Amino acid sequence: MVMRAPIFPSEPVVSIGLLADAEQIRFTLMGEFRTPDGRIVPPGRYRATPHPAGIEIRDAQERLVGTGATFLLRPMNPAMAIFALEEVPIGKGFHWERKEAQRYAGTLTIRVSSSLSETSRRLTVINEIPAETYLKSVISSEMSARAPVEFLKAHAIISRSWLLANLARRANEEEPSPLLPERETSETPELEIRRWTNRTAHREFDVCADDHCQRYYGLAPVTSDAAIAAVTETRGQVLTFDGQVCDARFSKCCGGATEAYRSAWEDRDVPYLQGGRFDGAEWPANFPRPLTIEAHAITWIMGSPPAYCHMTNSRRLDDLLPEVDRPTRDFFRWERTLEQEELQALVQARLGLDLGAIRQLEPLERGASSRLVRLRIVGERGSVIVGKELEIRRVLSWTCLYSSAFVVFPEDVRRGTPRRFRLRGAGWGHGVGLCQIGAAIMAQQGRTHREILAHYYAPAEIALAYT
Repeated sequence: MVMRAPIFPSEPVVSIGLLADAEQIRFTLMGEFRTPDGRIVPPGRYRATPHPAGIEIRDAQERLVGTGATFLLRPMNPAMAIFALEEVPIGKGFHWERKEAQRYAGTLTIRVSSSLSETSRRLTVINEIPAETYLKSVISSEMSARAPVEFLKAHAIISRSWLLANLARRANEEEPSPLLPERETSETPELEIRRWTNRTAHREFDVCADDHCQRYYGLAPVTSDAAIAAVTETRGQVLTFDGQVCDARFSKCCGGATEAYRSAWEDRDVPYLQGGRFDGAEWPANFPRPLTIEAHAITWIMGSPPAYCHMTNSRRLDDLLPEVDRPTRDFFRWERTLEQEELQALVQARLGLDLGAIRQLEPLERGASSRLVRLRIVGERGSVIVGKELEIRRVLSWTCLYSSAFVVFPEDVRRGTPRRFRLRGAGWGHGVGLCQIGAAIMAQQGRTHREILAHYYAPAEIALAYT
């Protein structure tokens, strides 16, 4: 049953940051666009660069098109005219990072980035489209548009929920700040660095187009009628709790158990994101819990629980995962080795600390899914405590570890110093909320989108945000 009292007056228009802090922008107009003063800009290739007046636009023949503080173009025929950008970064900071050309519908705005000084001007590209149009791309970028329609419906609802909750926070200026490095005092003072990435940190636009917010790869991923139908048939539907739209988080693979909100972001409990839910029918009897206990976490990570997201069938995975994720196969259980020299270099680069030879990676605190929330790195010249989960993943990898749910095995220890550390891990992502692969398998097994949402977000309920 969907509650029928709309929460929002109408469908919002979303501003999406496609590029930020770019030295120049190369774009192509496919169809006619119009500037705010009524001037028509014809189809063709263009280049935008910083200019003392703000921005300079030139066409493919290097003829000046215009200069100004902002360059805004609206399609004359929204159903036909689109634009394309070259070298759009995706997966920034993660193991699938790359650049691609992408096509978009809606309004194109190019402006000078506000975060940089006058002497180092860069450009920001913003796309404005209706929320429902945005969601058709999101659910097809996050997972494959060929995934089961009941999964796509569930994803449309949670992606809409996260979007509207984010817009509401921005409107109310409720933006929790990430914790900065801080020094803990005790009998033996020890530096503790706790950081997280705040998804509401953008100032120039509502959401970004990459994993920091939700993936939005433009028009290309929307390749099936099912993806369009999933958004259309759930139009305006969101998850709510206690009268508020849910901040519905999700990750690629929980590894068998979901994580709590506080393990990845602020130190607060979110009732529908409590963590500790088994990604299966019922908790397997041969795995003791809670997974916050180190011995239980080790058994869990080293084991192979029968979770929905424990999927190894390549053909079925290709039907679920978008192209950018298909090369990753070892997400449920994985292994990485860090050589001593590499680990020292990572600590220096990520934290600005020279701890000398690293002697120990010591788990201090785990969340409900076994993910590490606090990790002590002990070196010959000192030690540091690192958290939360994403910061741990970044400190121990030049890209980003799949997750912070791992067990550490020192190897070739000489005079107390290992030559390398082998990590055995579980899951891909922060593990909070819906497990994308697990939810897609649930849909393949015949579960409805309502059953999927109840599995991951109870006690949240479906409501209508707008008609």
